[in-house]
Amino acid sequence: MSVGRSLFEAGHEVIYFKDAAIPGSPDQLVCAVSESNEAILVALDGDMRQIARQRGVGHKRFRRLSLIKLSCRESHAAKRIGEAMSLIEHEWDVSSREALRRIFIEIGNGFIRTAR
Repeated sequence: MSVGRSLFEAGHEVIYFKDAAIPGSPDQLVCAVSESNEAILVALDGDMRQIARQRGVGHKRFRRLSLIKLSCRESHAAKRIGEAMSLIEHEWDVSSREALRRIFIEIGNGFIRTAR
């Protein structure tokens, strides 16, 4: 099962990257498209963690970017998303009370980290 399918089956709207931007687009464009759609970006791309730290969490650029960074094997990603679903939904609900609604969650093989 794919990550997108796991999210969809849990009742969430899923916008696939291929439907929102040109494949191979720079990460900054991917972040901008996600932010403009008020979507949570789900990424297996290792560069996204660096972008979130440098330009996302705590910085003015991409101030509304929400990111779920998958730091696990791609073959485990859908299962790990399913295991973290209640935490993801909780963090999204908590963020709705904030002026800038955003979440940052990193999911690895043996850990889950959140930042607000």
